[in-house]
Amino acid sequence: MGQIPFIAVEGPIGVGKTSLSKKLASQFDFHLLKEIVEENPFLGKFYDNIEEWSFQTEMFFLCNRFKQLEDIDRDYLTQGKPVVADYHILKNMIFARRTLREDQFHKYSQIFDILTHDMPRPNMVVYLDASLDTLMDRIRMRNRDVESNIQPSYLQQLSQDYEEFMNQFEEQNPDIPVIRLNGDELDFVKHQEDLNRIVDHVKQHLYKGEVI
Repeated sequence: MGQIPFIAVEGPIGVGKTSLSKKLASQFDFHLLKEIVEENPFLGKFYDNIEEWSFQTEMFFLCNRFKQLEDIDRDYLTQGKPVVADYHILKNMIFARRTLREDQFHKYSQIFDILTHDMPRPNMVVYLDASLDTLMDRIRMRNRDVESNIQPSYLQQLSQDYEEFMNQFEEQNPDIPVIRLNGDELDFVKHQEDLNRIVDHVKQHLYKGEVI
């Protein structure tokens, strides 16, 4: 028996992480872990003025995700119950590196390392990417107040940061399968056949001994 499946769905803002996570959790009967987004009291201010509110925003996310992972480890993973999450804790470093000043990032990195060094890490990643037009369209469609001031330039840079991060992640973690999906070509919400293709990809990795 291998590791208990802990799947993270990742990608830039608006790409459909939560929608896909819900469908995978339902398909495999795994527990769903959703990140706290709109409850972040700094997020709206952050999109208005990134430089002013970035540290508070990132610290809120880090502390909440740390608490979530503690609970998930205790109540699910150590009990042998598989989990699908709509984020990977390492995403914190993608955002922090982009938005924090150098002195802030140094402090943040130290806190991140202390909090997460013994936290469970996903053993499979589903990475969703899409063009800027697709991301902006999906953000407009879901119409979250806190996201109303997201700038296309910020989103474009974030997508590039994600791509660089995932390339590095695969190099450094050859034992963790990464399933890459093109969000421009797949619509797993509207088209069952697209969802089936993704589920088949995940099954191949789950059942060939890499995770289970």
